[in-house]
Amino acid sequence: MVKKPKTRGGPNPIDVHVGSRVRLRRTLLGMSQEKLGDAVDLTFQQIQKYERGANRIGSSRLYQFSKVLQVPVSFFFDDMPEAISGHPPGLSESKGPAYDDDRFARRETLELVRGYYRISDAPTRKRLFELIKAVGQAQTPK
Repeated sequence: MVKKPKTRGGPNPIDVHVGSRVRLRRTLLGMSQEKLGDAVDLTFQQIQKYERGANRIGSSRLYQFSKVLQVPVSFFFDDMPEAISGHPPGLSESKGPAYDDDRFARRETLELVRGYYRISDAPTRKRLFELIKAVGQAQTPK
């Protein structure tokens, strides 16, 4: 039996995680809350509540979001911390490395990814990718 995450008057941590994944994907696509709301017949205020986890997203609504945001429904549950889900990620038997999920939701990261994919010349994009990797490795303490 899976333990239910404890909540004390606030939003359920699973709802917060799912909402943050909706926000992450919407932002990666450069879509406004208003545009997402229009696509699923909701107001932007309702989208805000879903993204904060204040309102729980039902299965049919989650399915709508997956279609509009062009991801499988499972995307919204990916990278859920063990403390919330009650079990290790994926099918692994050992605990994987801890990830700082917040860095992937930062505006700077999202703008970098959007800019990267706007580069239409594949060889240039690949060289930039290799440059960033090399600089990152040079900055890593040994």
